[in-house]
Amino acid sequence: MRLAVNIDHVATLREARGGIEPDPVHAAVLAELAGASGIVCHLREDRRHVNDRDVRVLRDVVTTKLDLEMAATPEIIGIALDIVPDLVTLVPERREELTTEGGLAVIGNEDYLSDVVKAFHDKGILVSLFIEPDAQHIDAVVACGADIIELHTGTYANARNAAALTIQFERISAAAQYAESAGLIVTAGHGLDLRNIGPITTISQIEEVSIGHALVRHALFVGFEQAVREYVAAVS
Repeated sequence: MRLAVNIDHVATLREARGGIEPDPVHAAVLAELAGASGIVCHLREDRRHVNDRDVRVLRDVVTTKLDLEMAATPEIIGIALDIVPDLVTLVPERREELTTEGGLAVIGNEDYLSDVVKAFHDKGILVSLFIEPDAQHIDAVVACGADIIELHTGTYANARNAAALTIQFERISAAAQYAESAGLIVTAGHGLDLRNIGPITTISQIEEVSIGHALVRHALFVGFEQAVREYVAAVS
């Protein structure tokens, strides 16, 4: 299993004071040096953390894989088609949310999302859809022609007792197996940290996990490069 590092919350710290530091691009370089398999950033419509400049510089600097998380809106689609990241991950987005709250509503939007996927494929960009671990959602992703699914692990991460944790783990495991059998590359993310990542690493179908907030908060105490190294070790 590989680790992709989400650097959004380095930018969140920068935006808290409205300055230019800390630079998320600096964090991306350190993450790659520490063994990350890719860099993830979410260009939100309100630009609450990562901004357009960050994404453009990241495109020039990242040597592993640049994954641009985004809502499937005309403005952000246009930016992504211009920048040409290695991968785009389509996610739901609400201005009021503190963080992504669940999977993308693929069912019922297959026609629109199929057109979006085709536009990215025409530019040589891989497409991932961030979804709930559910067979019906996976079938809808296949219908859209996407390459990858990222399974939402937030409900698993927020489980408050062993029984709930087991139920959510089994749900993720079953979805990963189903998605692989459908020909999709399987990744996972949201809410994962050093305390709960262990069981997820046993699901062989999941090739990569994306971790951001937990890693950044750990880095406050051990340093960013060391935090990435610890997470790489935990994942692999």
